[in-house]
Amino acid sequence: MFRMTVQDVFFIRGRGIVATGRVEYGELSVGGEVRINDGPNVRVDAIEAFRKKLQTVRAGDNVGLLFSRLTKSDVAAGDVITSAGAFLA
Repeated sequence: MFRMTVQDVFFIRGRGIVATGRVEYGELSVGGEVRINDGPNVRVDAIEAFRKKLQTVRAGDNVGLLFSRLTKSDVAAGDVITSAGAFLA
């Protein structure tokens, strides 16, 4: 189970949308699928922290999750990202 509340959202031309925040619990790897506010599954295309590419993140990490197929209107500050198949408590 993975959970992160989005703190900010950025658009990077040629790459996609980056949702930043602190991982509240669980872990996530590049290529994993998540849901935004219990919406449809979305693939995580990259994970970065302080300009370093990461393969896996864990609870407590401050990260940016890159989504190449989303638009800025698909995710906003305050949204909750959870592992696919999870439900919001």
